[in-house]
Amino acid sequence: MPTQASLQGVATTPHTGPAPVATETGHPRRWSIMAVLGAVAFLAQLDFFVVNVALDGIGRSFPGASVASVSWVLSAYAIVFAAALVPAGRIADHWGRKKVLLSGVGVFTLTSVAAAAAPSLGVLIGARALQAVGAAMIVPTSLGLLYPSFPKRQHTLVVGLWAGVAAIAASVGPPVGGLLVTLDWRWIFLINVPVGIATLVAGALLLPEVRQPRGASLPDAASALTLLLAVSLLVLATVQGPGWGWTDPRTVALFAAAALAGAATIERTLRAKAPVIEKQLFSSRPFTAATLALFLFFVGFAIVLLSTALFMQEVWHFSPLRAGVGIAPAPLASIAFAMNAGPIQRRFGRIAPAVAGTLMMAFAAGYWLAAVHTTPSYWSGMFPGLILVGLAGGLAQAPLFAAAGTLAPERATTGSAVLNMSRQIGSAVGVAVLVALTPHATISGFDYAWWVQAGAGLAAGTALLALRPRRTL
Repeated sequence: MPTQASLQGVATTPHTGPAPVATETGHPRRWSIMAVLGAVAFLAQLDFFVVNVALDGIGRSFPGASVASVSWVLSAYAIVFAAALVPAGRIADHWGRKKVLLSGVGVFTLTSVAAAAAPSLGVLIGARALQAVGAAMIVPTSLGLLYPSFPKRQHTLVVGLWAGVAAIAASVGPPVGGLLVTLDWRWIFLINVPVGIATLVAGALLLPEVRQPRGASLPDAASALTLLLAVSLLVLATVQGPGWGWTDPRTVALFAAAALAGAATIERTLRAKAPVIEKQLFSSRPFTAATLALFLFFVGFAIVLLSTALFMQEVWHFSPLRAGVGIAPAPLASIAFAMNAGPIQRRFGRIAPAVAGTLMMAFAAGYWLAAVHTTPSYWSGMFPGLILVGLAGGLAQAPLFAAAGTLAPERATTGSAVLNMSRQIGSAVGVAVLVALTPHATISGFDYAWWVQAGAGLAAGTALLALRPRRTL
């Protein structure tokens, strides 16, 4: 008869039964596991926010490189990360979440070294694409390991802590990036190396192994391929649309190909024995609502993160470091609420805080439309809206990502990957919208972008209310 320890994955041999259900007490080393998984989540999130403010420095290192080609340092990461999330999560459920997560940390760390040493822009872009594969192996798997390590009553708390770690990465990323760029942009990748090595060692010692039973069906290869094509083509079209033009034949062809690949993915989801995205995921109304709301929320949130930095630099002429520090209040405010997600849910339920968060993002956009002008006025203009955005992220993200906990335990990692994929696609759309609306960094362009931000927040809140379980708020 299995022991309590073996059910929780503590045994030295990998767990080969169904993914363990959280017990009343959880894993005996659950807080050490939380520390390791928080560190790897921090590692995967930090690099995106650090690189955001480093593009000018990278461009100067490679004479002759155009702005469009340098932007692929961000675009390659965004496309590959979004496309690889669900296949990586599905593979982790099959082969072992610990094994896949530590492999992802190894890939991320090695490719960080390659990026730092890149002798050409092409090598740097290639390293970033491979780095995104490592990040895709890390992010959903870290949540997939958290759920069985904690009792179900603490799931919202630990997802709040996990989201708080991401908020910390967002807050320190821009100022750290601005500081490191003053030395050399290559340091933004080298700082990943010690964190990666430390988490590899700690993870090997502390993390339990969780996977599906031996003999379980491998994910359907055709559905994995069509999903990779659908997501990568959609994000590529979204990224390139502002530069090529939305009616350009190349853009139209990419969107059409993405739609065909998406239709093929849906067909395999409905008919294949073990599709990469199982249709049972969407039998959960909370999960379906969270997937849609995360897409809409991050359309607006991506506009927030990039528009505020660009506005302060391009219109108010702040330095990259000053702009990075100026953004920091938003994620810092987010941390306090994200880390108190458990008590907030117990007091107000899961839906109400998420809806409040989406509406606060809309209110922030409205405030900036009324109060931000060409004359610099950080404290009375930008700062109050940043606080509202911080409250939005802190209230909304934890309950939305916690929707993966409403699924069967063996689907938690795949569910987390779907939610993160929705977030990444929404972020790509938000960035593309901002780029399309602000080609010359005029205040009218930012006003249009903030209107889109407001609409995205309102739409996310509407989706949560429309798809909420009956007799709940």
